[in-house]
Amino acid sequence: MKKVWNNFNKYRFLLGELVKKDIKLKYRRSYLGIIWTLLEPLLTTAVLTFVFSGLYEKGGATFPVYILTGRLMYTFFSNSTKAAMKSIRSNSAMIKKVYVPKYIYPLSSILSNFVIFLISLIILIAATFVFKVPITIYILQVFVPLFLVLVLSMGLGMILATMAVFFRDLEYLWGVVLMLVMYTSAIFYEITNPKFADKVWLLQINPLYNIIVNFRDAVFGVPLNQDALIISIAYSFGTLFIGVLLFYKQQDKFILNI
Repeated sequence: MKKVWNNFNKYRFLLGELVKKDIKLKYRRSYLGIIWTLLEPLLTTAVLTFVFSGLYEKGGATFPVYILTGRLMYTFFSNSTKAAMKSIRSNSAMIKKVYVPKYIYPLSSILSNFVIFLISLIILIAATFVFKVPITIYILQVFVPLFLVLVLSMGLGMILATMAVFFRDLEYLWGVVLMLVMYTSAIFYEITNPKFADKVWLLQINPLYNIIVNFRDAVFGVPLNQDALIISIAYSFGTLFIGVLLFYKQQDKFILNI
């Protein structure tokens, strides 16, 4: 463990530089730049609120905040895992020329997206004031789901980065999986509706759903759902363990396939 930490400590400056590079490349040649990080979730939430609250008469006065909490979490999960999946192949030239711990590449992809995600939370903070969501002591719990979604994304990112080296079509398959994740994350509908009573099991097998549940609980000022917390901890750290194990087992074969 000490050897791993010393190795990570040795390359932490490079990790920071790669994170900065990823953020700069994401907004290169963009007129709005980092402002788009705030504008995109705002516009998406406005459209979803209009469709589900206006046309279908769903939700209440705080429904936009309900949508925004789920949308922000899903966007980070989606963007970070897709970026991590491509990280080894997109850095193949550097991997072939210079020795750098290979986990640095998917890790930097995830962390750069996490920084952007944290910036986008400014919109959520503003929305809680605009739509008069009460701020309580339970808001401090928000760090728990934020940490768990980061751990989950790291685990899945490691798995996807490894598999994408050997299976090039994974990029397209993961896009389909993400669509399924989105529709089973209760982003724009409430599961309190009786029609969803017999479909809760489908949501429970979605690793992101329980994290979103507790993120919403913290924002709306209620204690964390203990069942959702236990499930999300098991999913997040279980996925991280599998991801790290798989990555380290296969990383020496990357050079032959990139």
